[in-house]
Amino acid sequence: MNSLFCRIYQGAMKVGMYMLPWHTPEVIEDRADSDRLLEDIKRREVERLLVVMGPNMMKRGLPVPMLEKLRANGIECEVFDRLTSDPTDAQVEEGVRLYNEKNAQGIILFGGGSPMDCGKAIAARIARPDRTIAELQGVLKVRSRRKVPVMWAIPTTSGTGSEATMAAVITDHETHRKKSINDMAIIPHVCVLDAGLTAGLPPDITAYTGMDALCHAVEAYTNNAYNTALEKKMAKDAVKLIYENLEGAYENGSDMEKRQNMQRAAFYAGRAFTRGCVGYVHAIGHAVGGLYGVPHGKAMAILLPHVLKAFGSSAEAKLAELADHCGLSAEYGVDHDDRTGGCACPAYGAMKGKTTNNGKARLFIEWIENTKRSMDIPDRFDCIKEEDVETIAKWADAEANPLYPVPKIFDRKQLEDLVRSVM
Repeated sequence: MNSLFCRIYQGAMKVGMYMLPWHTPEVIEDRADSDRLLEDIKRREVERLLVVMGPNMMKRGLPVPMLEKLRANGIECEVFDRLTSDPTDAQVEEGVRLYNEKNAQGIILFGGGSPMDCGKAIAARIARPDRTIAELQGVLKVRSRRKVPVMWAIPTTSGTGSEATMAAVITDHETHRKKSINDMAIIPHVCVLDAGLTAGLPPDITAYTGMDALCHAVEAYTNNAYNTALEKKMAKDAVKLIYENLEGAYENGSDMEKRQNMQRAAFYAGRAFTRGCVGYVHAIGHAVGGLYGVPHGKAMAILLPHVLKAFGSSAEAKLAELADHCGLSAEYGVDHDDRTGGCACPAYGAMKGKTTNNGKARLFIEWIENTKRSMDIPDRFDCIKEEDVETIAKWADAEANPLYPVPKIFDRKQLEDLVRSVM
């Protein structure tokens, strides 16, 4: 009955999504201090900007060339960097006050997920000055994109995809509860992809953020129900870019071509899942991260192959398509056409023979597992306590069902078993 209800709900959502005003940010692939960003700002007749960033960005010097370029050309830039890693409603209100005091006309979101979320929430409040953050949290509460200030999103990591999404997660400063504003109106207008901003990331952050982007793309693609051709293409292309570039960026952080490709992959994946949705990897990962403080990307990386295996035949066709798109099956082939035994490739073992969805799906999952090992990401969690398993499953169920159109619906008991499989 639970599965039937979920599928009916998702069917209604699929129809409703075609009636919603989806947006894709314009993309500038260039340095943040390039003429292209300046020209775009001037084209929109914006002269005063609020620049939202994390508290350490100015110390690191990352935004300095951009700010100097804009100010030298007559663009006033007011920096707002009094943020925590989980931005609060009080911080958003401080940003709103500063925006209004400076009579700003647009917002630059500079950094990772936290400044992106805070900046989008500030934009939502500017558009709806009669609503509190609590009143805007939920689905489609902002409504008017016309009243939302122009936002230029400039990511400094390659993973969250926040530069392309409709969500802004904000924490209540009194209760500490996180809730999201979800509205197409707050999808940024422009995204600047500058690989140079990610060059200084340490290898572990490169690995975790890259695996986060992979989870976004794989979950969006295997979900399928809400996707249009655009989301399907973006998800597939994101997976291929990650397949071709993540390990190289991890091993050599100064390889700007691979860094730029990872920036592109994170953007594609973000735009894909903002309509296609994520799934149980994120639902369980959010619960584990909330309870134990596990970094989000690390949780995603640990969970992804286990969840894909748990889906079994329900996800095989889609995973096989991703294997084909990456060139995995064409390069290695599959040495069996049944559902017994494993599969491998020369890097993972000998493979040849008939290609099947089952074999290709296994190959794709093994690629994920081997990529994790090459980047020193563990296979399981060492923090989950048995007494918390029921809570984790409960929270994951509440997040995922009935909204996420996953290949196979899991009930509470199945989610508990899945959590135990990664302990």
